[in-house]
Amino acid sequence: MVHGPCGAFNSLSPCLKEGNCSKMYPRQFIKETQFATDGYPLYRRRKPEDGGQTATVKMKSDSVVIDNRWIVPYSPLLLKMFDAHINVECCNSIKSIKYILKYVHKGSDQGVFAAHSSNNCIDEISEYQAGRYISSNEAAWRIFGFPIHERYPTVIHLDMHLENGQRIYFSEDNLQCRLANPPNTTLTGFF
Repeated sequence: MVHGPCGAFNSLSPCLKEGNCSKMYPRQFIKETQFATDGYPLYRRRKPEDGGQTATVKMKSDSVVIDNRWIVPYSPLLLKMFDAHINVECCNSIKSIKYILKYVHKGSDQGVFAAHSSNNCIDEISEYQAGRYISSNEAAWRIFGFPIHERYPTVIHLDMHLENGQRIYFSEDNLQCRLANPPNTTLTGFF
């Protein structure tokens, strides 16, 4: 795949920001593939005199000679499979891991969901429940006991209720015990 060309060849290209290509094209000629400090590879791009390829591309009324500096990394398999232009690059920095698994580092999120019954009785208190959402990545991270930076102590939502208005779950076997000693909620346990 060929980028552009942009810049002096096409001043109206959408990738131009303040006169420079936002995708960093044309790239520099490099004899061997190297890894930069930001984790992205600098792919080998040979000069035409060192065996690099050139091609002539017609743009509007002009012909432009394209060399290896304008070639975009791609996977022929993905190109054929998805019938789309897919740019493929190898990244090897912690920034790429944080980008891919950002919810491991982000923390939990709060979700509100509604519970409806089939009858027309509306219970405003139990109609909306608040819950904490943890992604599958973060759940696995916590199950395996890996440390999570700046995530202790975990913040927990306190359920608000009127005095002696907390929910108590009981059966016929433990009714008297639950009435005499109701279990603590997150709110009553806090005090």
